[in-house]
Amino acid sequence: MTIIVASGNPKKLRELQRITAGLGVEVKTPAMAGFTMDGVEETGETFADNARIKAQAAFERSGGKNVVADDSGLCVDCLDGAPGVYSARFAGEGASDAEKHGKLLSLMKDVPLEKRAAHFVSHICAVIDGVRYDFEGRCDGYIGFEPKGEHGFGYDPVFYMEDGRSFAELDDDEKDAVSHRGRALRAFKDKIAELIHA
Repeated sequence: MTIIVASGNPKKLRELQRITAGLGVEVKTPAMAGFTMDGVEETGETFADNARIKAQAAFERSGGKNVVADDSGLCVDCLDGAPGVYSARFAGEGASDAEKHGKLLSLMKDVPLEKRAAHFVSHICAVIDGVRYDFEGRCDGYIGFEPKGEHGFGYDPVFYMEDGRSFAELDDDEKDAVSHRGRALRAFKDKIAELIHA
């Protein structure tokens, strides 16, 4: 089975390859499959909406191939759930990861530890053999006072778990075991395994 991941992000490609290892699944980017996701706008109000928009676009542009898309982001309680679905664009189009979490930390500079609760959400939408499947994962933690760690991407350096480590301090296996996307991808993997062996 070949699945096209509706993203040009090489880290997301590798993440999906790790999760599906051993299933005999080949994961491709849109470029590898001969199309682009250019012009697809994430106009949804929820992570589920945006994942479905991307999956549908990839399904149509690929000519009906198997596709998977995810939309994920960070929700901070004291910011009324922001940045939420705007996580990628929180600091403006094209902002670096450092600029994104820099803006977040500046907005929260006077917020005490007990009010820094946050959670990551990942919604995955897959279209396999023309049938749509949805999976969602969540991971709870809090926003630290400074970035820590060299791994991961996005808001990982400022998202801390209860043990005091940031997501960016975890290796790939540790992060996959606890992360929002890891949880959603495992549910996706279980469904793929079920379909392959049906």
